[in-house]
Amino acid sequence: MNKSLLVSLGAVCFLVAGCATTYSAAEIEKMARDAVSRSFSERGIAKKERINQDAINLACSQAEHAGTPLSGDVVRKLEAAEAATIKYPADGKFLGDWKTGERVAQSGAGSTYSDKAGSPNGGNCYNCHQISKEEISHGTLGPSLYNYGKLRGNSDAVVKYTWGKIYNAKAFNACTNMPRFGQQGILTEAQMKDLMALLLDPSSPVNK
Repeated sequence: MNKSLLVSLGAVCFLVAGCATTYSAAEIEKMARDAVSRSFSERGIAKKERINQDAINLACSQAEHAGTPLSGDVVRKLEAAEAATIKYPADGKFLGDWKTGERVAQSGAGSTYSDKAGSPNGGNCYNCHQISKEEISHGTLGPSLYNYGKLRGNSDAVVKYTWGKIYNAKAFNACTNMPRFGQQGILTEAQMKDLMALLLDPSSPVNK
């Protein structure tokens, strides 16, 4: 929930109710959630459940609003629960085709109300990361992925970590902004394999 929305709603409620009425933070948050719920209109594949936060997102949002970081014990518990959701490829193969992976990484398509159910999503990776040396426009919310495999190698530990990070980044950083591509069903296993190849294949432009 956006903090400014809570503050604004709290101010409106205060003015309407008069100076004799005050609301707790929990009451203001509930009013804000109710307002968001009433304003959300389902269209196509965009269903109302999208506005519902799961345990880890709710904990991170509440910590951010309170201005108090989550305790180490809470973080470890939340991350352990997320780590338990990670599923590795049943065939034991982690790398697909880097050329297809590059298209997935550069695509921001999918998951909007105008998309058909079952249509493939993109990874939208460029929106937060630099992917190749040639890119002149890319996001900086996440670290650069240029030379990802060249710098890290392709040991079993690196391969499994990279898969896990793509599958469910919250297993490694509870309050990260990175989407949980596998755990949330945003990308298919095949798409994630192709992204793995983009990051780790020596022939990929990421590693040139």
